[in-house]
Amino acid sequence: MLRALALTIALAAGGAAQAQCGGPSLLDRLTAEERAALDAQVAAMPFAQGLLWQAERDGQVVTLVGTMHIHDPRLDAIMARVEPRLDDVGLLLLEVTPAEEAEMTGALTRDPSLMFLTEGPTLPEMLDEPTWQAVAEAARIRGIPPFMAAKFQPWFLMLSLSVPACAAEHMLAGREGLDFMLWDAAEARGLGMRALEPWDTVFTLFGEATMEEQLAYLRAGVLEPALQEEMFVAMIEGYFAGEVGQVWELGRVSLNFIPGMEGEAGQALFEEMEEQLLNARNRAWIPVIEAAATEYGQVMVAAGAAHLPGEEGVLALLQERGWTVRPLP
Repeated sequence: MLRALALTIALAAGGAAQAQCGGPSLLDRLTAEERAALDAQVAAMPFAQGLLWQAERDGQVVTLVGTMHIHDPRLDAIMARVEPRLDDVGLLLLEVTPAEEAEMTGALTRDPSLMFLTEGPTLPEMLDEPTWQAVAEAARIRGIPPFMAAKFQPWFLMLSLSVPACAAEHMLAGREGLDFMLWDAAEARGLGMRALEPWDTVFTLFGEATMEEQLAYLRAGVLEPALQEEMFVAMIEGYFAGEVGQVWELGRVSLNFIPGMEGEAGQALFEEMEEQLLNARNRAWIPVIEAAATEYGQVMVAAGAAHLPGEEGVLALLQERGWTVRPLP
């Protein structure tokens, strides 16, 4: 769903982001002490490594795939491992299916307030000048004119700015992430698809936040370009190494490099986002997954890799409910 939202923003802007992703990783910024603390955090995390898993209970089988929502040529190798498994399942569960994407697009057309500030002050009026200039520049390099960015709901713009400019360029060019590659493969097979959550889940989660909370999310999302690129490189390399727990924890560490986000305030904000974007949604997905497994016997779940690890990740939650979870080759 987050990928679909980011693509919606990119298409609405109508611009063309120009950037090249590459260079050093955020891991290179860490001191030996910081790296040791990160490694210890990841070591204590359940299911921190791996992209492809299987859960079994009472003869029912769930194949779980940790996806990346943006394009990278190396996804072809992962797709080659995963796609044959579609032949064995009766249903593909995704964060968003064609039906939900169509519903979301229609709702945004009918109700601009889902996406835009339709009354009251705009973002330049609510942010201090240096922060607004940073937001405007981050939007501009992603092809979003500042005059349009000024009218976005803060949380909606935050999600857009969380996508590096180079990734936004891939989206505009129609190059897809793993979940959408599986979507295409399922359509080609005539395999049924079902969404893990309603299309408006993320809208509801963020819509309940106060304006001050939304502005805090936006401030945290405005990373200096070098830092964001380093974070992106670390995310990509970590994903293909199967280090999904490390990738998520690096997001927590990255706040230490953002002025005003160091220390307890930044960590509290991260934990709030973690609860909204991952934990609450993971808990809501479990009955959906179990109901599909009961109905079809064998199903595949393809969702962002960050949803898999951790004490409140999908894998641990399934294990707590009696599923036997094991990695797949």
